[in-house]
Amino acid sequence: MFSRHKKLKIVSGNANPALANEICQYLGVPLGAAKVSRFSDGEIRVRIEENVRGADVFVIQPTGHPINENLMELLIMIDALKRASARRITAVMPYFGYARQDRKTRAREPITAKLVANLLMASGVQRVITMDLHAGQIQGFFDIPVDHLPAGPILAEYLMRRQLEDVVVVSPDVGGVVRARELAERIGAPLAVIDKRRPEPNVAEIIHVIGPVQGKTAVILDDIIDTAGTITEGSQALVDFGAKAVYVCCTHPILSGPAIDRLKNSVVEEVIVTNTIPIPPERLLPKIKVLSVAPLLGETIIRVHEDLSVSKLFD
Repeated sequence: MFSRHKKLKIVSGNANPALANEICQYLGVPLGAAKVSRFSDGEIRVRIEENVRGADVFVIQPTGHPINENLMELLIMIDALKRASARRITAVMPYFGYARQDRKTRAREPITAKLVANLLMASGVQRVITMDLHAGQIQGFFDIPVDHLPAGPILAEYLMRRQLEDVVVVSPDVGGVVRARELAERIGAPLAVIDKRRPEPNVAEIIHVIGPVQGKTAVILDDIIDTAGTITEGSQALVDFGAKAVYVCCTHPILSGPAIDRLKNSVVEEVIVTNTIPIPPERLLPKIKVLSVAPLLGETIIRVHEDLSVSKLFD
């Protein structure tokens, strides 16, 4: 497909090589020869093993677990590409780590998402492609173009194929209402909201459910499932309020700590996620369905490379 575009290069770190290979298969280009390893003392060693002078290079590297390792790999790869005279370097970060630290909530706290943006720009990156940022304003932390892609169309397509009956889309909190409303409009379903409070990080207390859930198939939509406390407690609350079944959708399956046990023992029928973050095989429950974002990222790369509109993908 892109044999005539000799200046397009795709390289990958160790964060999600399977996704990078899927993207390359979609584009019809080989994965670039880049090796990321470790010195004996643990320092990261990057070797770009092909000519990238004058090339338009896309680095596929979500910054999920282990987040600091993956972030440093990305920064060092960008520096190596810049010193190798790449024409343009784009960081493709399907999952943007530290996005939940986007503001100060109390005195003497950092804004780590802004720090990460500064580090990326200092490394020499010229564009960022990411998906479903936890806080959309993080785009403004950069002084370079940021393409912010939604996973909603991918999730909506799958849900429509499932032909679920009497669906209501549920936002797990007030902050996710816009995202949930967009999905509800795509699949032609009403909207409900879980009213909760967070006494401390990774702890949620359900207070009320606002909207029609009695006798409905509830589809909870969130950008991230981390420890799965919010999702499992919210799902139980929906059943208690009369929902006949609960499905869960999210873009980024972090699934840390007790998440797998909580999901396994929950009332959730199916957990629909994307492959922005790889899930280890031993943690892939039968009720987890993984959808690929490779075609979406591949189309975005084509459009960025050819200087076409990215937003047209979602018209």
